[in-house]
Amino acid sequence: MKNKSKWLFAAGVTLLSASFLAACGSKSSDSTSSSSTYNYIYPSEPVSLDYIKMNQAGTSEITNNLIDGLLENDQYGNLIPSLAKDWTVSKDGLTYTYKLRKDAKWYTADGEEYADVTAQDFVTGLKHAVDSESEALYVVQGSIKGLQDYIDGKTKDFSTVGVKAVDDHTVQYTLNKPETYWNSKLTYSIMAPVNAEFLKSKGKDFGKQTDPSSLLYNGPYLLKSITAKSSMEFEKNPNYWDADNVHIDNVKLTYYDGSDPDSQYNNFDEGSYVAARLYPTAPSYKTAVKKYGDDIVYGQQDGSTYMIYFNMNRTLHKISDKTDAQLSDSKKAMNNKDFRQAVTFGFDRASFNAQGNGEEAKDKALRNTLVPPAFVQIDGKDFGDTVEADLASYGDEWKDVDLSDAQDGLYNPEKAKTEFAKAKEALTAEGVTFPIQLDFPVSQTDEISVQRAQSFKQSVEKSLGSDNIQINIKQVTEDEWLAATYQAETPEQNDYDLSISGWSPDYSDPSSYLDIFGTQKGAATTYRIGVADTDTAMIQSVGLDKYQAMLDEANAITDDVNARYEAYAKAQAWLTDSAVMIPTISKGAVPSLTRIVPFTRANSYVGVKGDSTSYKYMKLQDKPVTAKEYAKALKKYQAAKEKSNAKAAKELADHVEK
Repeated sequence: MKNKSKWLFAAGVTLLSASFLAACGSKSSDSTSSSSTYNYIYPSEPVSLDYIKMNQAGTSEITNNLIDGLLENDQYGNLIPSLAKDWTVSKDGLTYTYKLRKDAKWYTADGEEYADVTAQDFVTGLKHAVDSESEALYVVQGSIKGLQDYIDGKTKDFSTVGVKAVDDHTVQYTLNKPETYWNSKLTYSIMAPVNAEFLKSKGKDFGKQTDPSSLLYNGPYLLKSITAKSSMEFEKNPNYWDADNVHIDNVKLTYYDGSDPDSQYNNFDEGSYVAARLYPTAPSYKTAVKKYGDDIVYGQQDGSTYMIYFNMNRTLHKISDKTDAQLSDSKKAMNNKDFRQAVTFGFDRASFNAQGNGEEAKDKALRNTLVPPAFVQIDGKDFGDTVEADLASYGDEWKDVDLSDAQDGLYNPEKAKTEFAKAKEALTAEGVTFPIQLDFPVSQTDEISVQRAQSFKQSVEKSLGSDNIQINIKQVTEDEWLAATYQAETPEQNDYDLSISGWSPDYSDPSSYLDIFGTQKGAATTYRIGVADTDTAMIQSVGLDKYQAMLDEANAITDDVNARYEAYAKAQAWLTDSAVMIPTISKGAVPSLTRIVPFTRANSYVGVKGDSTSYKYMKLQDKPVTAKEYAKALKKYQAAKEKSNAKAAKELADHVEK
């Protein structure tokens, strides 16, 4: 079965455009705007509106505003009731029972009431996930009792799967083993409901790409129109069960391909957009600083991690002009760990980030590991602290590495030269000729991505020598770039040596990041670095079999959260040492102008209900948020968040059956 991940579009605009939305919380001192229309951009097209089947940001960034699930996130990242007004967990941690609110309804695109939202809709949603071969099945197929057997065809009766409508307003899930993070999966689209009658009536047209009438709606907004690579409009659902928390009546988005960085500022300055991502390398930046210097704010880093991948088994070479010998040499080089480490240490990621964020903010969005260092805590300390200690055991090159966010802990030209010398000796013995040629395709219309690729080329070639390595930047059309990278349907369609895209976690456990490099249909393993789960020789050559054993050991620990996280820290340390990918940046922490009241929307590292493109709870104000206002709001928010999270953690016990 096809298994693709929640990949994040890698164009420069998508990495950064929503950064000022990435924080949430207390109210600004300015009054909210009398205008209730949100005008901005969208950078990635949906392949389909089927929120159950699709697992790409282009879909979820739309449908998270249209469809509610059982739970959602509040402004502090806590899980709170949505369609489920309450829930209980059995003592053994295997059975979760959710009581639905009775005022939730399905509506057509025209706002007409269609039916009640019932427990059976959640059963239908999960069955549709299997029938449609959902890209997100990996999130739950190992969790829900009987689901894997049904997927594999070992059972034909869906009633054997651990999801049941106890009555019209009670849905129950039975798990294979306890998962303390189970509820966080309920903010993911694959766990959303589907009305069976409507699904049957639409057939293959359910969720049709540009047809708002192909969906039913139970969420805060109705999709009124969508035109491919042009525009889309949302309208507040007037009958929504929680309409009092929807403060923006209309959302109007314009497609943006990254070709005109000045357009965001110009539209903000003219009053057309409620926000603007600023690009310090663009001509408009000096004007923006002169007019709005006190209003430039930097959002917080989020849970997304963007990585540069080595395609270690490239078979397609449409965009390459390398000789057969060069193609063979580059493959051998990328399969050498010392070579990959050399590129990692030779890459100046701060300069790379400065191409879009400017010198002042070049460090603010940097990330050094796949799992954010503060994603979870181990005995009160950040996950990243344990990773650093484990990583030091892999060699002297790692003993002084700082993995914390917002600084470049990996760039070290001297280490790069040392690792390359080891790689060159081994590769020369294999008959490899230098320089190694690596193709790095980018969309020619995305100016920031082109500049970043050029920065990558400059720093790596300077660190290692252009007589040893050459980065070939291949500027292609956006459609060609998408086909070769982000939207490639099989590993064989990956037409690159190096490529960048991002990953956002699906649930609140380190496995949501680390499993993507596993050998059991790991999405990054298969779709990004090109190692098939059936290719035993390459798995062993790279060492992914050892990595998978670490994942299995960590996953087997279900009764001790600290021990589980410690085991996953060892896996993260191995992944860092392997250098099969290079972490670069997260979303957020970019210079921006905004009229969005700071900290008013939902917030979460995981799922789709705390995403920067969620409009529920969000408020607008008349004037741009000043840097002083933002700093004051952030301080209040951080204090309130700490208290709120602690209170929510204590309340978890109230849901366990006595």
